[in-house]
Amino acid sequence: MKIIRIIFQVVLIFIISFVGDWIHRHLHIPIPGNILGFLILLTCLSFKIIPAKWVDEGSGFILAFLPLFFIPATVGIMNHPSLLSWQGIALILIVIISSIITLIAAGRTSQFLERRAVRRKEEMECSKHSTQL
Repeated sequence: MKIIRIIFQVVLIFIISFVGDWIHRHLHIPIPGNILGFLILLTCLSFKIIPAKWVDEGSGFILAFLPLFFIPATVGIMNHPSLLSWQGIALILIVIISSIITLIAAGRTSQFLERRAVRRKEEMECSKHSTQL
């Protein structure tokens, strides 16, 4: 039963991605269709139009195979040895630096959001205690 649920969830994710692609092709929006699809999915999840449990296991299944999608790109680099020269070193440094910046930004943002949630919870508890007195 779990496999069938995962299949339906993956199909739902792909349907939403195809809707984004359809919107991209017909409305000529400059954002790629798959990105539009995942923005639609994010919006639906944020507004609870689609419950998270409808895509939870399917998205986890897809993420488990994500590294396989990078293998063709890595093998393709071997066809262009010039990328492995000084330009390649510069590209690798840019990727490493941008990854570090992204990790730092994501970490700081999650820490900020966590602190804000804790403060909000403490304020609610304080206001609850002050109204009881």
